[in-house]
Amino acid sequence: MQPLNFSAVLVLFLCCLFQLSSAWTMNNFLMTGPKAYLTYASSVRVGAQSGIQECKRQFALEKWNCPENTLSLSPHNGMRSATRETSFVHAISAAGVMYTLTKNCTAGDFDNCGCDDSKIGQPGGVGWIWGGCSDNVAFGEKISKQFVDALEDGHDSRAAVNLHNNKAGRLAIKATMRKACKCHGVSGSCTIQTCWMQMADFREVGNYLKMKYKHAKELEMDKKAARAVNSADNRDAVAHTFLSVATTELIYLESSPNYCVKNQTLGLHGTEGRECFKEDKNMSEWEKNSCRRLCNECGLKVVKKRTEVFTSCNCKFHWCCTVKCEKCKRVVAKYFCAHKSGRKKNKKGRNSAHQR
Repeated sequence: MQPLNFSAVLVLFLCCLFQLSSAWTMNNFLMTGPKAYLTYASSVRVGAQSGIQECKRQFALEKWNCPENTLSLSPHNGMRSATRETSFVHAISAAGVMYTLTKNCTAGDFDNCGCDDSKIGQPGGVGWIWGGCSDNVAFGEKISKQFVDALEDGHDSRAAVNLHNNKAGRLAIKATMRKACKCHGVSGSCTIQTCWMQMADFREVGNYLKMKYKHAKELEMDKKAARAVNSADNRDAVAHTFLSVATTELIYLESSPNYCVKNQTLGLHGTEGRECFKEDKNMSEWEKNSCRRLCNECGLKVVKKRTEVFTSCNCKFHWCCTVKCEKCKRVVAKYFCAHKSGRKKNKKGRNSAHQR
Protein backbone atom coordinates (compact mmCIF):
# COMPACT_ATOMS: atom_id res chain seq x y z
CA MET A 1 0.00 0.00 0.00
CA GLN A 2 1.49 3.38 -1.02
CA PRO A 3 -0.47 6.24 0.57
CA LEU A 4 1.65 8.99 -0.95
CA ASN A 5 0.37 8.06 -4.41
CA PHE A 6 -3.13 8.96 -3.27
CA SER A 7 -2.39 12.05 -1.15
CA ALA A 8 -4.75 14.29 -3.09
CA VAL A 9 -7.61 11.85 -2.55
CA LEU A 10 -6.82 11.52 1.13
CA VAL A 11 -6.73 15.28 1.68
CA LEU A 12 -10.18 15.67 0.17
CA PHE A 13 -11.50 12.73 2.18
CA LEU A 14 -10.20 13.93 5.53
CA CYS A 15 -11.44 17.45 4.84
CA CYS A 16 -14.86 15.78 4.67
CA LEU A 17 -14.32 14.19 8.06
CA PHE A 18 -13.14 17.23 9.94
CA GLN A 19 -15.15 19.92 8.18
CA LEU A 20 -18.66 18.79 8.99
CA SER A 21 -20.23 21.40 6.76
CA SER A 22 -18.23 20.30 3.72
CA ALA A 23 -20.10 19.50 0.53
CA TRP A 24 -18.07 16.33 0.15
CA THR A 25 -19.80 13.10 1.06
CA MET A 26 -18.58 9.56 1.65
CA ASN A 27 -20.00 8.62 -1.75
CA ASN A 28 -17.57 11.06 -3.43
CA PHE A 29 -14.66 9.24 -1.85
CA LEU A 30 -16.05 5.79 -2.58
CA MET A 31 -16.23 6.66 -6.26
CA THR A 32 -12.66 7.97 -6.47
CA GLY A 33 -10.63 6.38 -3.66
CA PRO A 34 -8.33 3.41 -3.99
CA LYS A 35 -9.96 0.14 -2.99
CA ALA A 36 -7.36 -0.52 -0.28
CA TYR A 37 -8.54 2.58 1.62
CA LEU A 38 -12.26 1.99 1.14
CA THR A 39 -12.08 -0.92 3.58
CA TYR A 40 -11.20 1.46 6.40
CA ALA A 41 -13.18 4.54 5.35
CA SER A 42 -16.09 4.00 7.74
CA SER A 43 -13.77 3.37 10.70
CA VAL A 44 -11.76 6.50 9.93
CA ARG A 45 -14.95 8.57 9.81
CA VAL A 46 -16.23 7.18 13.11
CA GLY A 47 -12.82 7.61 14.72
CA ALA A 48 -12.54 11.23 13.61
CA GLN A 49 -16.01 11.93 15.01
CA SER A 50 -15.13 10.31 18.35
CA GLY A 51 -12.05 12.54 18.53
CA ILE A 52 -14.18 15.63 17.95
CA GLN A 53 -16.70 14.56 20.58
CA GLU A 54 -13.97 13.93 23.16
CA CYS A 55 -12.42 17.31 22.40
CA LYS A 56 -15.76 19.00 23.06
CA ARG A 57 -16.21 17.05 26.30
CA GLN A 58 -12.74 17.89 27.58
CA PHE A 59 -13.13 21.63 26.88
CA ALA A 60 -16.85 22.08 27.55
CA LEU A 61 -16.24 24.51 30.43
CA GLU A 62 -13.11 26.18 29.08
CA LYS A 63 -12.82 29.58 27.42
CA TRP A 64 -11.91 27.73 24.22
CA ASN A 65 -14.49 24.96 23.89
CA CYS A 66 -13.39 23.17 20.73
CA PRO A 67 -15.67 25.04 18.28
CA GLU A 68 -16.41 23.46 14.91
CA ASN A 69 -14.43 26.00 12.89
CA THR A 70 -11.17 24.97 14.58
CA LEU A 71 -11.53 21.31 13.68
CA SER A 72 -10.27 21.50 10.10
CA LEU A 73 -6.90 19.79 9.89
CA SER A 74 -6.42 20.60 6.22
CA PRO A 75 -3.14 22.41 5.45
CA HIS A 76 -5.13 24.58 3.03
CA ASN A 77 -7.32 25.97 5.84
CA GLY A 78 -7.15 29.76 5.76
CA MET A 79 -7.11 30.01 9.57
CA ARG A 80 -4.38 27.42 9.98
CA SER A 81 -2.39 27.92 13.17
CA ALA A 82 -0.19 25.99 15.57
CA THR A 83 -1.39 26.96 19.03
CA ARG A 84 -1.67 24.92 22.20
CA GLU A 85 -5.31 24.21 21.33
CA THR A 86 -4.64 22.98 17.79
CA SER A 87 -1.99 20.65 19.22
CA PHE A 88 -4.76 18.93 21.17
CA VAL A 89 -7.06 18.82 18.12
CA HIS A 90 -4.40 17.04 16.07
CA ALA A 91 -3.55 14.61 18.87
CA ILE A 92 -7.11 13.63 19.82
CA SER A 93 -8.13 13.28 16.15
CA ALA A 94 -5.23 10.97 15.31
CA ALA A 95 -5.91 9.02 18.51
CA GLY A 96 -9.62 8.67 17.68
CA VAL A 97 -8.90 7.27 14.23
CA MET A 98 -6.30 4.82 15.57
CA TYR A 99 -8.58 3.74 18.43
CA THR A 100 -11.52 2.90 16.16
CA LEU A 101 -9.39 1.13 13.55
CA THR A 102 -7.80 -0.97 16.30
CA LYS A 103 -11.17 -1.88 17.83
CA ASN A 104 -12.58 -2.91 14.47
CA CYS A 105 -9.46 -4.90 13.65
CA THR A 106 -9.53 -6.82 16.94
CA ALA A 107 -13.25 -7.50 16.48
CA GLY A 108 -12.52 -9.13 13.11
CA ASP A 109 -14.30 -6.51 11.04
CA PHE A 110 -11.48 -6.49 8.47
CA ASP A 111 -10.54 -9.55 6.44
CA ASN A 112 -6.82 -8.93 6.78
CA CYS A 113 -6.69 -8.18 10.49
CA GLY A 114 -7.42 -9.66 13.92
CA CYS A 115 -6.02 -9.95 17.44
CA ASP A 116 -2.35 -9.33 18.07
CA ASP A 117 -1.16 -12.87 18.72
CA SER A 118 2.56 -12.18 18.36
CA LYS A 119 3.27 -13.11 22.00
CA ILE A 120 0.79 -15.96 22.48
CA GLY A 121 2.26 -18.70 24.66
CA GLN A 122 5.31 -16.73 25.71
CA PRO A 123 6.05 -16.30 29.43
CA GLY A 124 5.17 -12.82 30.61
CA GLY A 125 6.21 -12.97 34.24
CA VAL A 126 5.86 -14.99 37.43
CA GLY A 127 2.67 -17.04 37.23
CA TRP A 128 1.41 -15.78 33.90
CA ILE A 129 1.83 -16.21 30.14
CA TRP A 130 0.66 -14.22 27.16
CA GLY A 131 -2.68 -15.35 25.76
CA GLY A 132 -6.16 -14.09 24.99
CA CYS A 133 -6.81 -11.42 22.38
CA SER A 134 -4.56 -8.37 22.61
CA ASP A 135 -5.72 -5.24 20.78
CA ASN A 136 -3.81 -4.90 17.51
CA VAL A 137 -2.56 -1.35 18.05
CA ALA A 138 0.24 -1.80 15.51
CA PHE A 139 -2.36 -2.12 12.76
CA GLY A 140 -4.44 0.81 14.02
CA GLU A 141 -1.33 2.97 14.30
CA LYS A 142 -0.17 2.15 10.77
CA ILE A 143 -3.48 2.88 9.02
CA SER A 144 -4.21 5.97 11.13
CA LYS A 145 -0.80 7.37 10.21
CA GLN A 146 -1.44 6.78 6.51
CA PHE A 147 -4.77 8.60 6.61
CA VAL A 148 -4.20 11.48 9.03
CA ASP A 149 -0.56 12.29 8.28
CA ALA A 150 -1.33 12.49 4.56
CA LEU A 151 -2.84 15.93 5.26
CA GLU A 152 0.58 17.40 5.91
CA ASP A 153 2.35 17.58 2.56
CA GLY A 154 4.69 20.47 3.38
CA HIS A 155 8.03 20.74 5.16
CA ASP A 156 7.50 23.96 7.09
CA SER A 157 7.50 24.27 10.86
CA ARG A 158 3.70 24.02 11.18
CA ALA A 159 3.57 20.78 9.22
CA ALA A 160 6.34 19.33 11.39
CA VAL A 161 4.55 20.38 14.57
CA ASN A 162 1.25 18.91 13.38
CA LEU A 163 2.88 15.61 12.46
CA HIS A 164 4.56 15.49 15.86
CA ASN A 165 1.22 16.05 17.63
CA ASN A 166 -0.46 13.42 15.45
CA LYS A 167 2.17 10.95 16.60
CA ALA A 168 1.77 12.01 20.25
CA GLY A 169 -1.94 11.25 19.93
CA ARG A 170 -1.25 7.77 18.62
CA LEU A 171 1.30 7.14 21.36
CA ALA A 172 -1.35 8.13 23.92
CA ILE A 173 -3.32 5.03 22.90
CA LYS A 174 -0.33 2.84 23.75
CA ALA A 175 0.49 4.70 26.96
CA THR A 176 -3.00 4.14 28.37
CA MET A 177 -3.24 0.43 27.51
CA ARG A 178 -3.67 -1.98 30.40
CA LYS A 179 -3.04 -5.65 31.04
CA ALA A 180 -6.09 -7.90 31.52
CA CYS A 181 -5.78 -11.45 32.86
CA LYS A 182 -7.81 -14.62 33.32
CA CYS A 183 -7.13 -17.28 35.95
CA HIS A 184 -6.77 -20.98 35.15
CA GLY A 185 -6.67 -23.81 37.69
CA VAL A 186 -8.59 -26.59 39.42
CA SER A 187 -11.74 -25.61 41.31
CA GLY A 188 -11.37 -21.92 40.64
CA SER A 189 -7.76 -21.71 41.80
CA CYS A 190 -5.41 -19.36 40.00
CA THR A 191 -2.51 -21.68 39.29
CA ILE A 192 -1.57 -19.71 36.21
CA GLN A 193 -2.94 -16.68 34.36
CA THR A 194 -3.16 -15.84 30.71
CA CYS A 195 -2.91 -12.12 30.04
CA TRP A 196 -3.37 -9.77 27.12
CA MET A 197 -3.15 -6.03 26.45
CA GLN A 198 -6.27 -3.99 25.82
CA MET A 199 -6.94 -0.32 25.15
CA ALA A 200 -8.40 1.86 27.88
CA ASP A 201 -11.74 3.60 27.46
CA PHE A 202 -11.33 6.47 24.99
CA ARG A 203 -12.29 8.95 27.70
CA GLU A 204 -9.16 7.93 29.58
CA VAL A 205 -7.15 8.66 26.45
CA GLY A 206 -8.82 12.09 26.35
CA ASN A 207 -7.91 12.71 29.99
CA TYR A 208 -4.32 11.69 29.29
CA LEU A 209 -4.03 14.07 26.33
CA LYS A 210 -5.68 16.88 28.31
CA MET A 211 -2.83 16.62 30.82
CA LYS A 212 -0.36 16.70 27.94
CA TYR A 213 -2.15 19.82 26.67
CA LYS A 214 -1.74 21.55 30.03
CA HIS A 215 2.01 20.86 29.95
CA ALA A 216 2.46 21.45 26.21
CA LYS A 217 5.77 23.03 25.22
CA GLU A 218 6.10 26.13 23.08
CA LEU A 219 8.93 25.68 20.60
CA GLU A 220 11.51 28.43 20.41
CA MET A 221 12.64 28.65 16.84
CA ASP A 222 14.51 31.12 14.70
CA LYS A 223 11.60 33.22 13.42
CA LYS A 224 13.20 33.94 10.04
CA ALA A 225 13.80 30.24 9.39
CA ALA A 226 10.37 29.29 10.70
CA ARG A 227 8.71 31.58 8.15
CA ALA A 228 10.68 30.12 5.26
CA VAL A 229 8.13 27.66 3.91
CA ASN A 230 9.61 24.40 2.61
CA SER A 231 13.11 25.83 2.59
CA ALA A 232 16.31 24.07 3.61
CA ASP A 233 16.78 26.62 6.41
CA ASN A 234 13.34 25.82 7.74
CA ARG A 235 13.91 22.06 7.71
CA ASP A 236 17.24 22.50 9.51
CA ALA A 237 15.65 24.75 12.14
CA VAL A 238 12.82 22.29 12.72
CA ALA A 239 15.17 19.30 12.98
CA HIS A 240 17.42 21.11 15.47
CA THR A 241 14.51 22.24 17.67
CA PHE A 242 12.89 18.82 17.79
CA LEU A 243 16.00 17.18 19.24
CA SER A 244 14.99 18.26 22.75
CA VAL A 245 11.30 17.30 22.50
CA ALA A 246 9.92 13.93 23.61
CA THR A 247 7.63 12.29 21.05
CA THR A 248 4.91 11.85 23.70
CA GLU A 249 4.63 15.58 24.45
CA LEU A 250 2.38 18.11 22.72
CA ILE A 251 4.08 21.13 21.18
CA TYR A 252 3.00 24.42 19.62
CA LEU A 253 4.50 27.43 17.90
CA GLU A 254 2.17 30.35 18.62
CA SER A 255 0.64 31.88 21.73
CA SER A 256 -3.11 31.43 22.00
CA PRO A 257 -5.34 34.42 21.21
CA ASN A 258 -7.68 35.94 23.80
CA TYR A 259 -10.56 33.45 23.86
CA CYS A 260 -12.63 35.75 26.09
CA VAL A 261 -13.28 38.13 23.22
CA LYS A 262 -15.15 37.56 19.97
CA ASN A 263 -12.86 37.69 16.96
CA GLN A 264 -14.49 37.11 13.59
CA THR A 265 -11.17 36.98 11.76
CA LEU A 266 -10.04 34.04 13.87
CA GLY A 267 -13.53 32.55 14.10
CA LEU A 268 -13.69 32.97 17.89
CA HIS A 269 -17.05 33.47 19.59
CA GLY A 270 -15.86 34.77 22.96
CA THR A 271 -17.45 33.74 26.24
CA GLU A 272 -20.36 36.19 26.32
CA GLY A 273 -23.59 34.18 26.44
CA ARG A 274 -21.86 30.98 27.56
CA GLU A 275 -23.61 28.97 30.28
CA CYS A 276 -21.78 28.25 33.53
CA PHE A 277 -22.66 26.50 36.79
CA LYS A 278 -23.02 27.71 40.33
CA GLU A 279 -21.85 25.61 43.24
CA ASP A 280 -23.68 22.37 43.87
CA LYS A 281 -22.66 19.49 46.11
CA ASN A 282 -22.79 17.08 43.18
CA MET A 283 -20.45 19.16 41.00
CA SER A 284 -16.73 18.76 40.55
CA GLU A 285 -14.40 21.62 41.51
CA TRP A 286 -13.89 22.35 37.82
CA GLU A 287 -17.64 22.78 37.32
CA LYS A 288 -18.02 24.88 40.47
CA ASN A 289 -15.41 27.34 39.20
CA SER A 290 -16.86 27.60 35.69
CA CYS A 291 -18.59 30.96 36.24
CA ARG A 292 -15.41 32.51 37.59
CA ARG A 293 -13.41 31.08 34.69
CA LEU A 294 -15.77 31.91 31.84
CA CYS A 295 -17.30 35.13 33.13
CA ASN A 296 -15.29 36.86 35.86
CA GLU A 297 -11.86 36.20 34.35
CA CYS A 298 -13.15 37.66 31.07
CA GLY A 299 -14.50 40.83 32.67
CA LEU A 300 -18.11 39.66 32.42
CA LYS A 301 -20.79 39.35 35.04
CA VAL A 302 -22.91 36.30 35.83
CA VAL A 303 -26.63 36.67 35.18
CA LYS A 304 -29.30 34.31 36.46
CA LYS A 305 -32.18 33.24 34.24
CA ARG A 306 -35.12 31.10 35.23
CA THR A 307 -36.15 28.54 32.63
CA GLU A 308 -39.03 26.08 32.43
CA VAL A 309 -38.02 22.48 31.75
CA PHE A 310 -40.22 19.44 31.26
CA THR A 311 -39.25 16.03 32.58
CA SER A 312 -40.91 12.62 32.79
CA CYS A 313 -42.47 11.89 36.17
CA ASN A 314 -45.00 9.67 37.95
CA CYS A 315 -44.07 6.77 35.71
CA LYS A 316 -46.17 3.60 36.00
CA PHE A 317 -45.71 0.14 34.59
CA HIS A 318 -48.71 -1.23 32.68
CA TRP A 319 -49.13 -4.96 32.01
CA CYS A 320 -47.87 -5.91 29.54
CA CYS A 321 -45.36 -4.28 28.76
CA THR A 322 -45.29 -0.50 28.67
CA VAL A 323 -44.25 2.31 30.96
CA LYS A 324 -46.36 5.47 30.88
CA CYS A 325 -45.16 8.73 32.37
CA GLU A 326 -46.58 12.18 32.92
CA LYS A 327 -44.83 15.35 31.87
CA CYS A 328 -43.95 17.54 34.82
CA LYS A 329 -42.89 21.16 34.57
CA ARG A 330 -40.40 22.76 36.88
CA VAL A 331 -38.50 26.02 36.94
CA VAL A 332 -34.71 25.83 37.11
CA ALA A 333 -32.09 28.54 37.45
CA LYS A 334 -29.41 28.79 34.79
CA TYR A 335 -26.40 31.08 34.75
CA PHE A 336 -24.82 32.90 31.82
CA CYS A 337 -21.97 35.31 31.12
CA ALA A 338 -23.02 38.86 30.19
CA HIS A 339 -21.38 42.24 29.80
CA LYS A 340 -21.51 44.53 32.79
CA SER A 341 -24.01 47.35 32.37
CA GLY A 342 -22.53 50.57 31.01
CA ARG A 343 -19.35 48.85 29.88
CA LYS A 344 -18.42 49.00 26.23
CA LYS A 345 -17.56 45.79 24.51
CA ASN A 346 -13.90 45.28 23.77
CA LYS A 347 -13.74 44.59 20.07
CA LYS A 348 -10.05 43.88 19.91
CA GLY A 349 -8.71 40.55 21.09
CA ARG A 350 -5.34 40.70 22.76
CA ASN A 351 -2.74 38.02 22.51
CA SER A 352 -3.22 36.99 26.09
CA ALA A 353 -1.88 34.02 27.93
CA HIS A 354 -3.48 30.80 26.81
CA GLN A 355 -6.23 29.35 28.93
CA ARG A 356 -5.31 26.61 31.30
